Amino acid sequence: MTQYDDIKQGEKGAWVSIAAYIALSALKLGAGYWFVSGALVADGYNNLTDIVASVAVLIGLRISQKPPDKDHPYGHFRAETIAALIASFIMASVGLQVLISAVRSIIAAEHAMPNLITAWVALFSAACMGVVYWFNSRLAKRIQNQALMAAAKDNLSDALVSVGAAVGIIGAQFGMPWLDPIAAFAVGVIICKTAWGIFYSSTHALTDGFDEKELKTFRSTIAKTKGVISIKDIKARVHGSNVLVDVIIQVDPELSLIESHQICDDIERRLGRKHNIMGVHVHVEPLEEAESPSNSTMN
Repeated sequence: MTQYDDIKQGEKGAWVSIAAYIALSALKLGAGYWFVSGALVADGYNNLTDIVASVAVLIGLRISQKPPDKDHPYGHFRAETIAALIASFIMASVGLQVLISAVRSIIAAEHAMPNLITAWVALFSAACMGVVYWFNSRLAKRIQNQALMAAAKDNLSDALVSVGAAVGIIGAQFGMPWLDPIAAFAVGVIICKTAWGIFYSSTHALTDGFDEKELKTFRSTIAKTKGVISIKDIKARVHGSNVLVDVIIQVDPELSLIESHQICDDIERRLGRKHNIMGVHVHVEPLEEAESPSNSTMN
């Protein structure tokens, strides 16, 4: 199965999320407005933003399947990241609206008592999103797709949000009606926090930022490759769900071109096998005489 086939498989997870969010948002908003639960309404709006985010992931996966062309020699994999960035802005705007509505309800002198039915709706929704999370996380691990794994984590957070909404609604049944708008406020905070997390990771990737700890593990793998004397420089960047690595190694100057090329192939295979990195560019330089181990020992 090729890399593009894996991305195609990832579309299944996006479609499952979209279908679940459409059904659950309609159920939550309908029940929340009918049975007067601010927490359930906020949770419903949360799912509406998730529909947009899932559609963005789906569009990104579709565009990512386009092969490289003259304008995109590395392919179109970053479409996933751009789509996620757009989704984060939409999620943040909805989260702020939920927060404003919740604060107004908290400040109000009277709070409506939500019907206990809304708590059951919230718990049912949490169970459904738990199943969706299980499906998407398994699929994401199997095809090793970071975008789908991020969507799966969002599924899990949505399940937890629904549990929180249920707690607020149940608490309101025991003489604490203010707990329902408090739960709605907490949902708004979670929406904004999720939006910020997506925004940060997307902008970090688009500006070629990379985790230094992960880069050290790549360096360690390369350094253990037979024939590599030292690593002069190493860089990595995220390209959609892929990682591209550029490394400059130093080898014995007495090696032939064929032997040096073999070292490059070994590095590519090791990074692919141990870290699932398919885009590796290795530049080979001869170890300078002043840097040779034998010369430094004589001195």
